[in-house]
Amino acid sequence: MEVNQQARCRELAKSSSFYSTVYSEIEEVGWDHLVRAGGDLSFLIFRVLDKKGRVHVMEIQLDKAYPRVPPMVSADVPYIFNLKWSMNSRLKNLVQQFEKHLEKLQGFWSTLDEIDRSLQIVDSKQASRAIPSRQIHVGNDCFIILFIDINDPRSLPESFNVLFGNCPYCSEPIAVKINATKN
Repeated sequence: MEVNQQARCRELAKSSSFYSTVYSEIEEVGWDHLVRAGGDLSFLIFRVLDKKGRVHVMEIQLDKAYPRVPPMVSADVPYIFNLKWSMNSRLKNLVQQFEKHLEKLQGFWSTLDEIDRSLQIVDSKQASRAIPSRQIHVGNDCFIILFIDINDPRSLPESFNVLFGNCPYCSEPIAVKINATKN
């Protein structure tokens, strides 16, 4: 056999090992959680429900050297967790770590849900669970931008911005930053 053919055979054996590994690990997680997979299985999207039944999407990018090289993760969360990975780790471990991360964010999302439900949010259909702020319409072209502390979502903000309507002398709305005084 030629050197090129031998190299190609080795490469095919490696890739078939990659495919069988990824397929078996998807099966462990559950095909019902898989939303999408790239043709070469290097890109996977899983749907994960949190304790309140909210749907979260986790995108996973796999290197061809997987599982030696840890996957890259992105998701609709305010920050990504620190992935703990070893040669023996599997996709199921990644999903479990993501579920634990979702548990930590329950208070934050409950606060966002309460704000979204009880106040007039600008672009409420585009409000993301990953963004820790909301633009609230107060009335008469006046808006408040509220930033929620991810780690302490029930705390009062130290400051917030109030956007007033368009100024006839300015090209943009007037923004005023208001600082809370602490006694």
